Amino acid sequence: MSFHEEKIPVRFGCLPVHETMFTQGELEELFSLINQPVDPTSPGSGSQGSNQAVYSIPERKLRRMQSNRESARRSRWRKKRHVENLTSDLNRLRLENRELKNRLGLTMNYNLLLSTENQCLKSESMSLIVTLLDLYRTLETMISQ
Repeated sequence: MSFHEEKIPVRFGCLPVHETMFTQGELEELFSLINQPVDPTSPGSGSQGSNQAVYSIPERKLRRMQSNRESARRSRWRKKRHVENLTSDLNRLRLENRELKNRLGLTMNYNLLLSTENQCLKSESMSLIVTLLDLYRTLETMISQ
């Protein structure tokens, strides 16, 4: 058996159809085309033609329409999933943004509170320094007398 005549064993039950975007029928048809033995003497083999089945023009149009419909269905499904993912991301980011704004507000309030407390401590420190200087002067006066 040459390379082209080997049949590829396929178990359709294990194929993840939802991941390939092909229907079960399309997968079976594709694998049947792959697994067909190649007859080197047939007019459709090699570079003289393709190994696809010969269909009449109305059958080809019908198959093409069905294929286009299925392709459009898959495209709509992918677009829907993409929009759902974007909506989910948008909601998650809005929630995260709201939480970050809340944290920022709390941090700013805490900063204001600490700044106010810092100003009070600076004022108290200045007041204590002045009192200490007055005490030094008083002490010097007492010592010098």
